[in-house]
Amino acid sequence: MHFMDVKLKTAELVPLKLFYEKTLQVPVIDEGDGFFSLRIGETRLTFEETEEGQPFYHYAFNIPENQFKEAKAWLADKVTLNQHEGEDEADFVSWNAHAVYFEDPAGNIVELIARHNLDNASDEPFSASSLLCVSEIGIVRNEVPSFVEELVGQGLSKWREGSEEFVPVGDEHGLLIVVKKDRRWFFAEKDAGIFPVSLNVKGHGILEFR
Repeated sequence: MHFMDVKLKTAELVPLKLFYEKTLQVPVIDEGDGFFSLRIGETRLTFEETEEGQPFYHYAFNIPENQFKEAKAWLADKVTLNQHEGEDEADFVSWNAHAVYFEDPAGNIVELIARHNLDNASDEPFSASSLLCVSEIGIVRNEVPSFVEELVGQGLSKWREGSEEFVPVGDEHGLLIVVKKDRRWFFAEKDAGIFPVSLNVKGHGILEFR
């Protein structure tokens, strides 16, 4: 599943743009009154300004599967890495992946993940252009299993069986991380909340989550 466009809300539009453009040096490919768009590999990631609350999300960027150490060093030079039980990286044995986390100025929980099952190794020095796509977006619901069954009924597939509070839907190119409201986000001190998400998924069209 490939996310071609991802649209999220933010109450921190200006600091968020400055952070991605200046600190991480991710290219801003479009901007206007109340929005800006970033190029994350094959994905266009857009933040739209809102005055309703303080939206925050969990999302992940795929990186070359052989460049986790380089990516972590690149990131640690720019931000403070999130920690979990004294560790600043995750080794997902069952997913065959390594990941590192940080929070941006809007409180979004952002993950760089090297998925070793994917054939995307690179010999280029790691930089913002090494971010390959948005590969995960958290979708928060009060009832996870029934919502996942709705997604399956729309032609999507569960990647793993998961649990009553967590089910990944899609594949390693693009996953909906469906979690129960108020579940603590991994590598963060925040509980999941429900905020609007709009996706353009290759082969599936527009998916709207409110």
